[in-house]
Parts: sequence; C-alpha cells; structure tokens
Amino acid sequence: MKEDLLSAVVPLLKLLSIAVMGLILAHRKTQIIPKATFKLLSKLVFALFLPCLIFIDLGRSITLHNLVLWWFIPVNVLISTVLGFMLGVIVVLLCKPPPQFVKLTIIMTACGNTAQWVSVLLVYTLVYYMMEPPMEYYEIIEEDNIENGNGDTRPLVVAAEWPGIDETEISRTPFIDKTSQSSEETSREAIGCFAEPKTVRKMMVVAEKTPIQNIFQPPILASLLAIIIGSIPQVKSFVFGHDAPLGFITDSLEILGGAMVPSVMLVLGGVLAEGPNDSKLGLKTTIGVTVARLLVLPVLGIGVVALADKMHLLVADDSMYRYVLLLQYATPSAILLGAVARMRGYAVSESSTLLFWQHIFALFSLSFYIFIYSQLVSLV
Repeated sequence: MKEDLLSAVVPLLKLLSIAVMGLILAHRKTQIIPKATFKLLSKLVFALFLPCLIFIDLGRSITLHNLVLWWFIPVNVLISTVLGFMLGVIVVLLCKPPPQFVKLTIIMTACGNTAQWVSVLLVYTLVYYMMEPPMEYYEIIEEDNIENGNGDTRPLVVAAEWPGIDETEISRTPFIDKTSQSSEETSREAIGCFAEPKTVRKMMVVAEKTPIQNIFQPPILASLLAIIIGSIPQVKSFVFGHDAPLGFITDSLEILGGAMVPSVMLVLGGVLAEGPNDSKLGLKTTIGVTVARLLVLPVLGIGVVALADKMHLLVADDSMYRYVLLLQYATPSAILLGAVARMRGYAVSESSTLLFWQHIFALFSLSFYIFIYSQLVSLV
C-alpha cells in the first residue's frame, strides 16, 4: 500500500515543483522572465516538443499486434471523454458559470491528463477549436477603411488568434491582405463578406480561417506518421532501435520530446504568477469541475471497465492492462489544456487556475483511487 501511495504522489509533486519554478520566474515581484516568453514556450510545446514525444513513444511501442490486442485503450479514452463531457454539462447546469466560460468548464471536466495519443488528438482537434475565443474577441474596425480594386471602401478586421497569424500584432492591414495574398479569387470572396451585416462578417472571418489543413497540426501529423512507421516492421527497424540507420535522428527527437512536460508545467506556473484570484470562473464552478473530474469520473470508470471485462472485451488475465484503463479516469485535466489556452489567448487564467487546484487535490484523490484500483485488479 505504501508503495502504491508513493507511486501516485511523487510524480505529481515533481510536476507541481516545476510549476512553482515557473511561478517564481514570472511573478510580478521578480519578473525574471516576461509573460511573452511563456507564450512562445507554449507554441514550442505545440509545434516541436509534443510532436517529438508522440512520434518517439508511439512509434516505438506500436505494432500491428498491439493495435489489435490493445484496441480498447483508445476506445476507453473516448468513453472517458464522453462521460467527462456529460459531467461537464451537469456542472454547467448546477454551477452556472459565466457564459463565456461554459465551453471551458465542459472541456476541463472532459479531458484527462493521460499520455495516450488519442487524448492528444482530441486536445488538438476538438478541444483546440472549442477553445475558439468568443465572438466578442473579434473586432470590426469601422473607422479605418481601405480601398479595394474597384475603388470601394471596406472596413478593416482585427482577427482573433489563428495558426499562422501573429496574434501579438494589432491588425491594421486588410484581412484579405493577411490571409489571401496568393489568391485573387479568395480575396474577392473575402471582400464580398464585408458587405454583410457585422455578425455575418465576424462568422466569415472564423470560417475562412478554418481550412482543413489547420486540423492536421504537428501533433496530429506526428501521431499518423508514428502509426504508419510503427505498423510496418521493415520501416520501423530502419528508424527505431540502437542499430537503426536513422537512430541518430530518433535520439535527437527523444531529447526534444523530453522537454515537453517541464515546458508545459513552466507555462502553467507562469500563468499562475498572475494570481489565482484573476480567474473569473467562480469558486462554485471551480469546485464543481474538480469534484466531477477527480471524484465522480473515477467511480464511473470502475463501472465501464467492469462492464467491458464482463463482455470479454479486455485482454484476458492481464491485471496491469485493467489498471491502466482504470487510471485513465482518475487523472486531473490534461496539462496541455493550459498550453492550448495560452496559445489561443482565451481563458488563460481560468484554465490555469483549474489545472493548479486539480493537481493539488489529485495528490489525495489519485492516491486513494490508485489504492482502490490496485485492490480491484488483484481480484481478477
């Protein structure tokens, strides 16, 4: 029992220690590192560190045999996410958070802090676009006009943050010049949208900046590439392994991937340096999300895994396999959510405050459920 408790508490203490370092570096009284640095760090996590970690870990472990044998693990992640979404909706109905934070409340309840590649796919596809800033983040500047090719004048647009656009820059250039310079046809379509009512124009700004290629972000591409390479033995032996011809590349990627977790925790600490009191989510909602994520969802997880075992969907006589499935329900919200919020410029203080308190209370809840889960799987 003592070993189980230590295995639960020590990793969380390490993560919180790194977050405290970030808090000290970014605190108002020290200001050793400016806030802009943490935003750049969150983008490095998204574009470099996380893809490297996914590619190395997933590529090394995955095989066609494992894909067939462990098929229920990604399904379990999806089930836990769906149950988390349902609990998030209940929290919204009971706690009534501010309207602009309804989506955040649901997301923070749904997405757990597991290392499964499916979780990363969910964070950087569904969650990434659910973290779209509300419409009030988009501002139509009526007083500044530009002249188009036909001599007409159209208002300029201040776009919210999107991949490929420098969000720190206040847009004083035509939206069509920033996003459609290479296509006259797209420019004419963008100009046409400005003739619509203000709300329609704002929606068009969002729609035109959501092409299909934005879905295939670096973490997604890394996951797909790792699955393809790992599933083909001949190619895998060429990339992974001590004697692999491209082993020096994978070693370099492994070094970069090792920076992912400490970088995310530094970002979390940097945001918390602004003070947990900056969160506008409310104490009631914060408690509701924490209770739903750390206390209610793990109980539901026991029922899901027990039902799957009864239906003979799990690997027979494998206690560790069941333990991993149960553990996916007991973790706090994904620390990647803080990086996504920072990158999107939306609900940064609120998401970071939720993550901070969840990881604090997870020291106790995770220890409890690890003990319970270890007793349950020993009965199998």
